Amino acid sequence: MTDAIVLDQVRKAYDGATVLEPTSLSITQGQFVALVGGSGAGKTTLLKTINGLVETDGGRVLIDGAATADLDGPTLRRRIGYVFQGVGLFPHLTVAENIAIVPTLLGWEPAATAARTAELLDLVALPREVAARRPAALSGGQRQRVGVARALAAKPSILLMDEPFGALDSVTRVALADDVRRLHDQLGLTTVMVTHDIAEAVLLADRIVVMAAGRVIADDTPRALLAGHPDPAVEALMQAPRRQAARMREVAGE
Repeated sequence: MTDAIVLDQVRKAYDGATVLEPTSLSITQGQFVALVGGSGAGKTTLLKTINGLVETDGGRVLIDGAATADLDGPTLRRRIGYVFQGVGLFPHLTVAENIAIVPTLLGWEPAATAARTAELLDLVALPREVAARRPAALSGGQRQRVGVARALAAKPSILLMDEPFGALDSVTRVALADDVRRLHDQLGLTTVMVTHDIAEAVLLADRIVVMAAGRVIADDTPRALLAGHPDPAVEALMQAPRRQAARMREVAGE
């Protein structure tokens, strides 16, 4: 398998304060990678360097072998879908119009855009009649599903997600997370997700990248990280899903 995303010594500072130390990371096509760590660890900054929402102060980002600095906006939008924290739907537009934003920017024919919108509503398990509604008429879970549909509208090969389930109740969160993993597998995506929920990362991702103070301090499979890690910060982070699992076993009387 080839690398879909390569970060080569990427760094970033704001007003002289370093938020991302020189960081190198390669993500293979088809992988689901979770970025975890405490607040201020650099997770969202790292995520946004991939699609150019954050301009780096040094280093290179490669998408399918091409430097993002050499790609124009429409090309990046075709290759990379982005699910915002808090969804970020336009309240004055209908669901269909929200989903159609990127295809419209890319000059798709209206018929092709409408067909893709209907297809995406099916993919994210929303009834097609919501297409004519505005976001305020939807539940939080439905709005987040529209956000996923919008990110996938131009058939990208890469999906970036920034705390996509953080504002949802636990039942809705689990259902949507399962559907996102299903879409990842079904569409052959390369997915990078920022999350504060370590259990969520363990259950969804093929690989977990742990960050602290703008650096990657661990990078391995969920199974390997749960088995133990020499860095105390990583070990402390991985204690949360272990404790949850132990409590569940106690409650179940195992």
